[in-house]
Amino acid sequence: MNQAKNLEKLLERVSRGEITPKDGLEELKYFDFESVGDFAKIDHHRQLRTGFPEVIWGPGKTTSQIREIMQVMAQKSDLVMATRIEQDVANELEMSIAGLIYYPQARICTLQKKSHLPIAPGLISVISAGTADLPVAEEAAITAELCGFQVERLWDVGVAGIHRLLQHKRTLARADVLIVVAGMEGALPSVVAGIVDSPIIAVPTSIGYGASFQGIAPLLTMLNSCAAGVAVVNIDNGFGAGIMACQILRTASRIGKNLV
Repeated sequence: MNQAKNLEKLLERVSRGEITPKDGLEELKYFDFESVGDFAKIDHHRQLRTGFPEVIWGPGKTTSQIREIMQVMAQKSDLVMATRIEQDVANELEMSIAGLIYYPQARICTLQKKSHLPIAPGLISVISAGTADLPVAEEAAITAELCGFQVERLWDVGVAGIHRLLQHKRTLARADVLIVVAGMEGALPSVVAGIVDSPIIAVPTSIGYGASFQGIAPLLTMLNSCAAGVAVVNIDNGFGAGIMACQILRTASRIGKNLV
């Protein structure tokens, strides 16, 4: 049975009073997906369920597949986002998709129907230990900005020169959530967590010498942090950190509204 028939039957049940409009909305949250060729099924209602739209993972897909998925998603979404898109793929996409925006350092492609200026309360600070960590840090920052949150960046303040970080105590203190990105030994999140009262999302990167094991060493350091309030995402997962920061602020905002 196709989606149109399913939707028609659901609306008929609501109109006959068999289910309430509220229950009908709950069913819709798990209802709408759309096939793209024989290689993808787009979850159009993910934003309705989770607050954020489905995002395209670029690696492993052909340029043609990414193009088709983005074009179909754009018909029903104000924001289409694809991650880990390399420059040569972005160049090809730009030739065939009008209005495509590419963030080269973050390796993110987007289609936006409206301006995504900050619209949600709360400030996210993204901090990188070193310049080599910037691609992952920018992935987190751009993700959060596209989701409608204000982002402040603080780059190259790793523990090898701790005075660089300590000069920005006021910047750290005003953040509501901090994303701390570090490779090598991954000590920076613990240091930051020891001087702020906001939640820390630690992101280990694969930057480092051989004994860092492509990010395993900083991952273990962050997981073993002695500082309270540090949560850890996977190696190089700037996108996941950005979404987690947004979820924290969205939940805080919802709780605040319920208390009024």
